[in-house]
Amino acid sequence: MKTEKNIPKKEPNKRNVERVGNLKNLIENKKTILLASIKNLPASQFQEISKKLRGKAIIKVPKKNLILRALDSSSKKVLKEIKEKIDDSVAILFSDLDSFELAKELLNNKSPAKAKPGQEAPEDIEVPAGPTELVPGPAISELGALGIQIKIEKGKITIKEPKIIAEKGKKISRDAADVMSKLDIKPFSIGFVPLCAFDSEEGKFYPELNIDTEGTLKELKNIYGKALSFAIERGYLCGDTIKFLISKANVHSNKINRILTGEPEPESAPVEETSEEKKEEIKEEKEEPKEAAGAGLASLFG
Repeated sequence: MKTEKNIPKKEPNKRNVERVGNLKNLIENKKTILLASIKNLPASQFQEISKKLRGKAIIKVPKKNLILRALDSSSKKVLKEIKEKIDDSVAILFSDLDSFELAKELLNNKSPAKAKPGQEAPEDIEVPAGPTELVPGPAISELGALGIQIKIEKGKITIKEPKIIAEKGKKISRDAADVMSKLDIKPFSIGFVPLCAFDSEEGKFYPELNIDTEGTLKELKNIYGKALSFAIERGYLCGDTIKFLISKANVHSNKINRILTGEPEPESAPVEETSEEKKEEIKEEKEEPKEAAGAGLASLFG
């Protein structure tokens, strides 16, 4: 019978040891550690994105057990929150860029993709009006089955009116997917999807990386407008308020001068009539007899 002393110990895989060591080195020395989903991402697209990120980030897709070992061996124990997010369809990126800057790079490198039957529409998907490259044939009945009105012009199909063929949140039918493919409509985008990140310099973990540039700019403009109004009201002097405060002071100065000199307040400009009122006025002037117009002039000049 073999005893425990006689059972040979399994030698560690040297390549795996090196991989864990390399991962640990990146964890210890890079500013940002970011996890991104690569689920359903074609290999060609993965390679293309990797080339675009060259010099900005190091991308690794190690086995789950290797990255967990590397995280466990790191001196940065707060990385345990990243461990919970790791599965078999994620890539781990190491970079000296800011977490959100790197996430934006990933979003900017996403590519449009065709729809597949059964996928949920991200937004209402509309077939626009206008000419197509489709020739009359089976396409006529395929378009008609989705309620798309067409006409034939110069031997090709033209869409008469825009038509929504898939509503937001609902599954895309096979017919709709086929039509989108023929019209080269690509409602989806594929690429790395940022999941979470850790900033090793700040020691901060970001469980979500939602980036909405347009929405953020809109919100900032709204906040700026409110802050500017408040600053002007309070008389706060800075580069953004100076011209408004000078204008406000000028108005007050003119008002004080009129009070001291007894000068009457200037008459306010008449409110412009609406376009509809103007139209009615023009119509009445056209219909007015020339004699009446002449009489009106006579009364003005005696």
